[in-house]
Amino acid sequence: MPCLGVVFDFDGVIANTEPLHLQAYQDVLGQTPMILSKEVYESTYLGYDDIGVFTRLAKDQHIVLSPDEISALIVLKGERYTQLVESKNVIFPEARGCIERLAGTCELGIASGALHQEIETILLASSLRSYFTTIVAADDVEHSKPEPDTYRLAVELLCTAIGRPPSPNEFVAIEDSLWGIQSAHAAGLPCIAVTTTYSATTLTVANHIVPSLDDIDVKTLEALVENSQTSSNKP
Repeated sequence: MPCLGVVFDFDGVIANTEPLHLQAYQDVLGQTPMILSKEVYESTYLGYDDIGVFTRLAKDQHIVLSPDEISALIVLKGERYTQLVESKNVIFPEARGCIERLAGTCELGIASGALHQEIETILLASSLRSYFTTIVAADDVEHSKPEPDTYRLAVELLCTAIGRPPSPNEFVAIEDSLWGIQSAHAAGLPCIAVTTTYSATTLTVANHIVPSLDDIDVKTLEALVENSQTSSNKP
């Protein structure tokens, strides 16, 4: 069964940016009473966008922040993150190979909890932007991951681009976190988990798990689409 397209998560799948996000959060939080360790970030907050991280962190640590204060923290974090990204090459080598390999067989999109401009900046700097038909980021939807909005909009835009009605089970998501997998499944997409951020034992809800994007090929995608459509057609 043909796969119409692949929708990639960004942080932790295409770009090794999670450590930079954490550092940016920690640098900004150093100006506040809040703290965020690597262990807590990975276990609790990694799947959230910036507003989600600051809002939930404040709530969990019983600190009252006004909407203006949260907005200011988001701006500072974005500025610090940009500084960190500009000093490093953050694209996973295997991601480049996977993107180039799949681009000739199906449409490619991104559904991410990062900000749109952050994604655009990294893809343009790495000469990968032209491979993607659409990018849907946290600031493009009302509710970011783990809600399904990001993937739903990505599929809608990809289907519009190829002149097809929305059909999420003809696309495959690629994720690295439980929150992302839940988002993809809630939108109706089968999902491949790559163990770049978490171990396979924590990603068992995915339809397929691989250690690297090097292990994803067209046959894998087609099998997932066929299984997804077979499951959806069962009474």
